[in-house]
Amino acid sequence: MPSTERTEVAVPPTKRVLLVGAALVTAAGAVAPAAAVDDAGPRPRAPMHLTGDGACQIPAEQIKGRPWPLQRVLLDELWQDGKKGKGIRVAVIDTGVDDKNPQLTDAVDARAGRDYLTKGKGADPTKDEVGHGTKVAGIIAARPHKGTGFVGIAPASTIIPIRQNDADNSGDSDTMAQAIDHAVAKGADVINISQDTTKPLSRTSVLAKAVRDALAADVVVVASAGNDGLDGKVKNTYPAAFDGVLAVASSDRNNERASFSQPGDFVDVAAPGVDIVSTVPGGGQCTDNGTSFSSPFVAGVAALLKSRHPDWSPAQIATRIEQTAERSINGHDNYVGWGVIDPVRALTTSDTTSPATSPTPDPGVSKAPPPDTAAFSLAETSQERSERYATYTVGITVVVVAVIAGAAAALREARRRRNLRA
Repeated sequence: MPSTERTEVAVPPTKRVLLVGAALVTAAGAVAPAAAVDDAGPRPRAPMHLTGDGACQIPAEQIKGRPWPLQRVLLDELWQDGKKGKGIRVAVIDTGVDDKNPQLTDAVDARAGRDYLTKGKGADPTKDEVGHGTKVAGIIAARPHKGTGFVGIAPASTIIPIRQNDADNSGDSDTMAQAIDHAVAKGADVINISQDTTKPLSRTSVLAKAVRDALAADVVVVASAGNDGLDGKVKNTYPAAFDGVLAVASSDRNNERASFSQPGDFVDVAAPGVDIVSTVPGGGQCTDNGTSFSSPFVAGVAALLKSRHPDWSPAQIATRIEQTAERSINGHDNYVGWGVIDPVRALTTSDTTSPATSPTPDPGVSKAPPPDTAAFSLAETSQERSERYATYTVGITVVVVAVIAGAAAALREARRRRNLRA
């Protein structure tokens, strides 16, 4: 997530939406593929899958160092207005959010939360048996804590914990829709959804309606793209592929798509999703991988933008994040969308006017150069490493052969001289 200055490239309106009064109007070109959307009527509910792939000991030891994604962000510049997301409420619809972790105790508004898995008195949105939701929440709002370099992107924001899924994928698209409605009712400014389903959902599905209602209420909706991308096949995942949702893929340390990240034309941006450190239930931190942990990076940036620009619409906030992302190619890419997010640039880019709700091409910058970081790298790929080792092997072999040949020649010469003396 570099913060160096780049030429800004306008983003064509592929998935953005315009809010006109109480009506929701799709921007030009915002038409979902016919194969994925059927408006003949609601489809059956779809199972929702968590998009993180790891587990760790709970509670965990503290990780002392600053995680690599945060090393790339100048936090003083990111938080230069001093707000750090204060006053912004971010709903985390997930496996619950543990508030016993010291970095989240002051961040979680348990009374505003909701547990859709447990009925009656045992319901508790701060019960997180998986640890997934607690990791997601930490990336957004973890408070600074002695003994660790880890901190959330918006460490003064408030988390609304909504327990809607578990390790058995008990949640589905209907309970997800209920959770979104609840988040809006409790005053969420941003909603993070680190779950997905590949089952096609129509515009008339209950989940699609809940997303539209959230956007109409000026709530930014951020969702993970999914982890089924190893085969490289393009496909839609939901709710990320719905119009107006800020869909997030995973990037690695080289600002390239993580191998597992699901590609598709619905992908808007990418964010770090490999070796991601975050909070776990009970205390401490551990490392995980997945688009589940890329999405909250973007949700945290959205919270900071909402705090600084409370009058901006969800589409304007999405536009700013997309236009300030780091690109290695011109235009949109199915793997990382409009690029890897640059939090500092998103917060510090000077505008005389607010971002458009639906970006238009900007003449003169359509051929922007790739980011400087693409030209300079201290890292090497496994292929480059193998080639380097092969070069060493060949070089050493040549030297050894030369030494042996030289020694043999010297030995023959010595024998020849002895024979002459004899």
